[in-house]
Amino acid sequence: MLTHLDSQGRASMVDVTDKAVTAREATAEARVRMLPQTLQMIQQGGHPKGDVFAVARIAGIQAAKKTHELIPLCHPLLLTSIKVELQADGEDSVLIRATCKLAGQTGVEMEALTAASVAALTIYDMCKAVDRGMVIEGVRLLEKLGGKSGHWQVPT
Repeated sequence: MLTHLDSQGRASMVDVTDKAVTAREATAEARVRMLPQTLQMIQQGGHPKGDVFAVARIAGIQAAKKTHELIPLCHPLLLTSIKVELQADGEDSVLIRATCKLAGQTGVEMEALTAASVAALTIYDMCKAVDRGMVIEGVRLLEKLGGKSGHWQVPT
C-alpha cells in the first residue's frame, strides 16, 4: 500500500497524529568515484577551496534538516542527532555514511538519504574543476530502527 496516496489516489502527507512517539534512527550511504589523483588532493588538503570533507559534512547535516523543504510529502522533523562520516575507500572513492536520529512519530530514512546524497553532491561540486568524470553511486538505505515496522537492515 502506498501511504502517500489518499482514497482517490491523490498525493497527500501521511497523518501521523495518532502514531506513538518512539526512538527512530536511519543510516544511509553514498559513494563518489573519482580519479585517484583527485582523492589524493582531497586527502592531502591541497584543494584550493579548502577541506572538502568538512564542507561536505556540513552540507549533509544542513540537508538532513531541510529534507521536508526538498521532498514534498516529508514531515518537518526535530532531529536530535545527525552524523555524516566521510572516508577514503580504496584509491578512487569516498564512502559517505549519514545517520539521523529522533524521538518522533515518523521515520528518518529520507533525512539520512538526503544527507548522504547532498554530501556526495558537495564533493562533486568542490572537485568538478579537476575531475568532471566523478560518479555518484550506491545511494541507499543501510538500516532503520524504530516505529511500527521495527528494525530493517540491508540484506548482506
